[in-house]
Amino acid sequence: MNVSAAESASRRPLWRLDGPRTLFVGPLDRNAAHEHGAPVFLAGPYGRFALKVGNGPWRTCRTALIPAGVPHELRLDGDPLGVLYLEPQAEGAPALQALLRDAEEADGALIGHAGETETFRALFDDPASLGWADEAIADLTRFSARRAPCAVDARVRRAADLAAENETARLDQAARAAGLSVSRLQHLFTAEIGVSFRRYRRWTRMRRAIAEIVGGASFTAAAHAAGYADQPHFARDFRRTFGAPASRSLTDVRRAPGR
Repeated sequence: MNVSAAESASRRPLWRLDGPRTLFVGPLDRNAAHEHGAPVFLAGPYGRFALKVGNGPWRTCRTALIPAGVPHELRLDGDPLGVLYLEPQAEGAPALQALLRDAEEADGALIGHAGETETFRALFDDPASLGWADEAIADLTRFSARRAPCAVDARVRRAADLAAENETARLDQAARAAGLSVSRLQHLFTAEIGVSFRRYRRWTRMRRAIAEIVGGASFTAAAHAAGYADQPHFARDFRRTFGAPASRSLTDVRRAPGR
């Protein structure tokens, strides 16, 4: 690394939620076993990081692509990590594969020894990166999506759209939106996305809470806005989702001037 872990840890985390994209760049320590409701691309801005997928061994990599629903652990010891989630509306995991190079399949994930890291490094280093983060990540995903090997079923995208618009949407409502029976949607959604509709809906609720906090809300206000019973429920769900407490990545985040 060109910067010390202590220097990296002193920089404020960056979150951006832009339509179907969720971006995080910031220092992390140890994230215990967890799984996401959307696929995630991981990049070490300055060097390699430790990753364990499922019951597999610990590996070091420079980039990785973890599909939705695949449990994994991270170890960074205070170094920064670039994290990019992509929702089904933007084709999900296939639209992220081109961001890896020299990659191999391992325990249901893709482990890369090279790939797109410079954008995440620039985002982390530039104190003014909030001003250009959305455009940079949109460019990355457009580049990668052009090389995507397949597309998400349009009916599944409609169900995912409903969950994104309404965190309390029921499965029968999603089935009507998709033009499918409940049982057929259950099967197709899990096959296409990697998690059930209910699990994906939990992810959209978590995204809503994160967006509220990044926008300046307190943890308690954000929890209520996203439909959690209270802040402790949000805290427990955050730890299950990310394998670490919310305070590590959501305290003292970068915000636009005036927020």
